Amino acid sequence: MKEFERKQLLATVDREGATVGADIPDRIAVQGEEIDLREFVFEIKRRETIPAGERERVDRAKKNLRRERLQRKQRLEDDEISYEEGERLVESIIGIDRALNALESLSPTDLEQEEETKEMADRKRWMNFLKQALGQKDPNMRRSNL
Repeated sequence: MKEFERKQLLATVDREGATVGADIPDRIAVQGEEIDLREFVFEIKRRETIPAGERERVDRAKKNLRRERLQRKQRLEDDEISYEEGERLVESIIGIDRALNALESLSPTDLEQEEETKEMADRKRWMNFLKQALGQKDPNMRRSNL
């Protein structure tokens, strides 16, 4: 591959909006393991919330996809490959980017857990208010020297 071709391919990878209209690959080898990437992404996206155990699985998948993307881009930058092989790498990198975008857009937490945490914080604030209103001292508060 000629140097100007390599630069064109790299520019395609780095182009803003390169993933628009791109498809998520059906299957892809990530870190030496074949995965059904499209099925995985659609399975995760179908759910309204991601349970804690699945969240770890999604985070691990994103980490592996980022690592695989970096390795493929480095091959494109450094290896002696044909232009056709470079085009295949670009297509796979953009597909990985598309999958990462879909996985990144997931809601960050389990909504039930988030609601429970908010309720606990509200109860704690209410109890502190009641203690102050009733004149009970909070051991965490400093005494003022009036």
